[in-house]
Amino acid sequence: MQELKATGRDTRAQVLERSIRSNVPLRKTFVQAPKGAASRHGPLKDFVTGRDLRGLKAYLMIVAACSNGDSGWSTKHDSAVWARLMDIQETATDQSARTGAWRALRRLEGRNLIKCSRAGTMITVTLLREDGSGKAYDRPAGKTEEDRFLQIPTTFWAKGYDENLDLPALALLLVVAREKAWSAFPAEKAPEWYGWSPDTHERGLKKLLDLGLVERIKVFKTAPLAPAGVTGAYLYQRTAITRPRKPRKTAPTAPTAPTAPTAPKSTTAKKSAASPSRNKG
Repeated sequence: MQELKATGRDTRAQVLERSIRSNVPLRKTFVQAPKGAASRHGPLKDFVTGRDLRGLKAYLMIVAACSNGDSGWSTKHDSAVWARLMDIQETATDQSARTGAWRALRRLEGRNLIKCSRAGTMITVTLLREDGSGKAYDRPAGKTEEDRFLQIPTTFWAKGYDENLDLPALALLLVVAREKAWSAFPAEKAPEWYGWSPDTHERGLKKLLDLGLVERIKVFKTAPLAPAGVTGAYLYQRTAITRPRKPRKTAPTAPTAPTAPTAPKSTTAKKSAASPSRNKG
């Protein structure tokens, strides 16, 4: 029986299948506030500084489960299912796993990212705006700076890439996903831009490189005041396995050949009784 029980990955894959989407949208304000804000730090900072990997993974899965809007931005599962979505059952008894799941969801509610309610063993979770403002959720359209979003392919969970990431790596994957391809992510800017240490920043990028989830190149530019007269910087982008999936193109339907008109039934031509005329001489 134990071998037949669904795993956390099985459960996440089933949730994603129900969401009927190839990519999960997440507003960029979750990672970093727009330019001009009093602080550039987004809600992601609190997960990193609070060492809440379980909470961050749970939140991203909730966004994946709810963001298609079919259930009013809500999803409901038994507490044991919630525990399995977070892999808590692997290191806890059934009752402890249920309790751990509820506590993790309550932490997300305390950060104004979700609302949750419980009826018996069933827990309902409703998304709120990703910026932690507590505002009602709506699907991001990308028309304003505050409404722009990154996308995470559902294969990130379905193929288990999420299972190999520690907290710095998961945070940095979201950071890289937030920006254009081949952007620079200087560690010395991490405290100002994101709210965590340069060391955390560098460890996250290194882990992503080791796992093949991001790639980098080094570019150089002239620097007249530098000792060597040149400086270099690393640029990063996601590898193909973590980039958004493009919609499948539907094969064009072959045009239907026009139906040939039905030939009318043949009739016997009447012979003319008139004789051919002749010229008179």
